[in-house]
Amino acid sequence: MSDLHARNGRIGSWFGRWRQPLRGWLSSRASVPSSEVDDLAQEVFLRLLRYSDDIAVENPQGYLFRIAANVANEWRERSRVRQPHDRSWLHELQIDPSDQPDNAAFQNRVSKHLQNVVAGLPRRQREVLLLHVNEGLTYKQIADRLGVTYRIVLRDLTRAYASLRLQLKAEDL
Repeated sequence: MSDLHARNGRIGSWFGRWRQPLRGWLSSRASVPSSEVDDLAQEVFLRLLRYSDDIAVENPQGYLFRIAANVANEWRERSRVRQPHDRSWLHELQIDPSDQPDNAAFQNRVSKHLQNVVAGLPRRQREVLLLHVNEGLTYKQIADRLGVTYRIVLRDLTRAYASLRLQLKAEDL
């Protein structure tokens, strides 16, 4: 019975240590949608429980990620994932935002908040951001128009985006 407890303890410690890295790997490198990541990560550890105790694992991380690669490959091979859907059905799935008042209200709230955040940026950062986003100008074109260097445009745009990210994250948008 102590072998079983030792095995479960080992698997539990692996779960605690490598669950998050496995999730990250599955979502980025294995191209698994976020809705499936937790299920596939759980499947990795379930398979580990099914394997024999006799296996001596010298590199647990490599072993787990090999199992994860197999799980991701099998997931991709399933017919519902592998075969594309008929494009003729896509128009039926589209929802008019006006049909969903909650969605329209949320979009209006996000838009208003975004406008307020952009309006609160320093003048040059706001100007650089709007020229880049609204007019599609390159950094060089913006620099020429404003009479500044390329590096200043790059710095201002980087700071503007960082500020926007912080503000939107603070509002959970």
